[in-house]
Amino acid sequence: MAQIYVASPFFSPEQVDRVKRLEAALAANPTVTDYYSPRLHQDAANEQFTKPWATEIFHRDMGQIEAADVIVTVIDFEAKNLDSGTAYELGVATMSKKPILALQEKDEAVNLMITESMHWYTKNVDDFKSYDFNKMAKGEFVGEIL
Repeated sequence: MAQIYVASPFFSPEQVDRVKRLEAALAANPTVTDYYSPRLHQDAANEQFTKPWATEIFHRDMGQIEAADVIVTVIDFEAKNLDSGTAYELGVATMSKKPILALQEKDEAVNLMITESMHWYTKNVDDFKSYDFNKMAKGEFVGEIL
């Protein structure tokens, strides 16, 4: 069973809806031990959007990436470019040799640095309900590469 880190933007209603559906799919998956989604962990001892808050959140999220077995990411964007925080998390995951599983519901081109770091790719959030995190099947990106 797998411990999952969810790397996803959650800055608009559309993004929040998408990551909520992904969280629900992971919660329904019997091969997932647990998942950590930063969206659900914005509480902190320090005032939001201050430097101490940012430091606290950064270290918490980095610790959760380190503890994760797998990174699950949403690569749908509103500005036809990856959210910088999500991109950073994927870079950390890649350098930590963590497998990255990606969800992309929109038809947008994706930067080759992201597509080449993926272990598995889907366009259907419900696939995360049944993906076997014990067997870890591979699946390449299908779409336009930037």
